[in-house]
Amino acid sequence: MGSHTSILTAPAKQKKRLIRRIALDNSQRVRHIVQFAFVLLNAWLGVQFYFWARYFERGGIGLQVPRPPGAEGWLPIAGLMNFKVFVSTGRVPEIHPAAMFLFMAFAGLSLIAKKAFCSWICPVGTLSEALARLGKKIFRRNFLLPRWLDIPLRGLKYLLLAFFVSIIGTMSAAAINEFMHTPYGIIADVKMLNFFRDMSETAAIVLAVLVLLSVLVENFWCRYLCPYGALMGLASLVSPLKIRRNPMACIDCAKCAHACPANLPVDKLVQIRSVECTACMSCIASCPAEDALQFSLGPARKASPLLPRFRRPVTPLAMAAIVAFIFLGTVLVARATNHWQTHLPNALYQELVPNANQATHPGY
Repeated sequence: MGSHTSILTAPAKQKKRLIRRIALDNSQRVRHIVQFAFVLLNAWLGVQFYFWARYFERGGIGLQVPRPPGAEGWLPIAGLMNFKVFVSTGRVPEIHPAAMFLFMAFAGLSLIAKKAFCSWICPVGTLSEALARLGKKIFRRNFLLPRWLDIPLRGLKYLLLAFFVSIIGTMSAAAINEFMHTPYGIIADVKMLNFFRDMSETAAIVLAVLVLLSVLVENFWCRYLCPYGALMGLASLVSPLKIRRNPMACIDCAKCAHACPANLPVDKLVQIRSVECTACMSCIASCPAEDALQFSLGPARKASPLLPRFRRPVTPLAMAAIVAFIFLGTVLVARATNHWQTHLPNALYQELVPNANQATHPGY
């Protein structure tokens, strides 16, 4: 046996040549414009709904404005309940029909374009992003929970979703209809308004803690606690549009993975199937390589496994158009069929709105 030991070393991984993107990426600018538009829309609806409720609280004195049905977008449980009635009976419920149509619009968007509702439309998602950016300015980073804690916490939103779905699932269409016609069901939107206007100390502390956690941990509420986002994520599993990576064009810089707000390993996958993907396109915006990442349909029919080429990539403007088409189209259909408004007499609202806080859940 010789005195020298041979050492076999693996060949160094060849560095890929970067073909830099020519066109500037505008995905985040377009997305932020859409987000801002929906924030303004929600602010307008909130102000209008406030003045509508105040008119009845003052006994019919002062400025009278129409009740904005779009405010029912803040009643996702009512939307889910009415959707069950619609599927079971084929009839559009009379109370809070807009909640059902908005639920269908958001779920439809998720079925087509991943969980885009969360990153393009939802004002809570927009606020969460702003808080995360604030955290980065203060601490120069957002904190990541350890994997052993992150994974079980992510399951919380699915447990909350299962809780609501199990309750609604055990209710018949007749029982849901009866619930919606109770004082509690009729003015559920007013009770939501009063939650924020007359917030208890406990609720204020909980919200303050959530805000703080959202500053420290990116999208804390969305990632761990939002049951609506969990439902949209499950719907997104069948979406034909996905973030797709071309391994031959990719230079393995991992910038996409670092940019992903859901902390997904974009740089290791060919396509992102995860329910956590919100189609925010942050990964695409960070990618320096031409055609390495796209939000698109599947590979072209003649694509080679070694050099996949994707068909019909969705540009940011096309994505904005999809969001607008599904949202506005659903609203127009509801209005055209006279199923957008809750048609109740003002006399009933005059009786119920001033006493909204006294309306208790029929189950108690």
